Amino acid sequence: MYLSKQLLSKFILSLCLILSNVTVVPAQEIEGEGGVDKPKLSLKVGAYDFKRLEAFFDGRVKIKNTDATFVKMGIGDMNSNVFNGPQDLDVTEIGLHPFMLAYANDNFRDYTLLPIFPMRLFRHKSIFIGAESGIKTAKDLKGKNIATPGYSSTSLTWIRGILQDEYDVTPQDIKWITSAKDSSAGAAGKISKNEQIVPEGIDIQSGTEGKDESELLLDGEADALFHAAEPKAFIQGNPKIVRLFPDSKKIEQAYYEKTGIFPIMHAIAIKTSLLEKHPWLAKAVFDAYSESKTLAYNYMTKIGWADDMLPWYGQELRNTRALMGKNFYSYGLNKANRKTLETLFRYSFEQGLSSRQLTIDELFLPPSDEFREN
Repeated sequence: MYLSKQLLSKFILSLCLILSNVTVVPAQEIEGEGGVDKPKLSLKVGAYDFKRLEAFFDGRVKIKNTDATFVKMGIGDMNSNVFNGPQDLDVTEIGLHPFMLAYANDNFRDYTLLPIFPMRLFRHKSIFIGAESGIKTAKDLKGKNIATPGYSSTSLTWIRGILQDEYDVTPQDIKWITSAKDSSAGAAGKISKNEQIVPEGIDIQSGTEGKDESELLLDGEADALFHAAEPKAFIQGNPKIVRLFPDSKKIEQAYYEKTGIFPIMHAIAIKTSLLEKHPWLAKAVFDAYSESKTLAYNYMTKIGWADDMLPWYGQELRNTRALMGKNFYSYGLNKANRKTLETLFRYSFEQGLSSRQLTIDELFLPPSDEFREN
């Protein structure tokens, strides 16, 4: 059926009148509501390309209502970017303890923490000794020279706390040496400002200029070293450096059975000004990180045992779940994670690093209970 020119003119006029009364809602007012045509929020995200984050880098998982670009960076470089750099990362992995120190000691509020923990490691494995040092047990560390590239890093704070709680070895019992170089800098990035803080009452000196922590031990300046990664000399198989706990897996599993603690190293931070404009973003980021990790779990269960070159990969996964539960790498603020965080808060304060003992409710974005995994 065809309309006359007169009727068509009336129809167009009526349509114009109707449209003139329609209120157009700005895109920013409906962000997070799932509108199809609204512009997506552009994000720059700093991260390691861990298997649990792989789905971000290959595009299988996206942060809802955003167009995120993931940039591979070392943790030292991400820390420096946030604390004293350009702050051009909208969302980033961050060293948990450096963030704690910035928050408590420097009133740092430019970024806000989410309870997402992309890096967790047991730390008994991180104590290395000279094979000829005479050190046989943890108590033998008393009075010894111990090298480290970053005194106030998250890993070192955990190691000192564990030594004091489990073996009665205090930071004051040790003679500390800071190395000018870090043999793992290529993977971890340069040591950031908040990883080099030293409290009062500690016997500490600088190692020989130009030497990394491995060289300090091999050259006899140090008897042992604490290291977040594996030091170069150990990776190269130098027989002069060994672990204090040769069967660190057994020791760490016993520690977990006793304490229920799986030490947290890194968290996720979002630029505070961005959250103030887009409060929905926090939950979107949490959900995406959780989804990416779930895909990694599924991979481990279904095909990881065949794809990985470790011959007992499947058995190791089953044993880990038997000890620690199905979601052993949990995000959010469940009971176990709260205990783990509160333990690190205590360690930082007891070691004279944090000016006060922090709390979960102040450090993480409220309402923290919104961030739960299924």
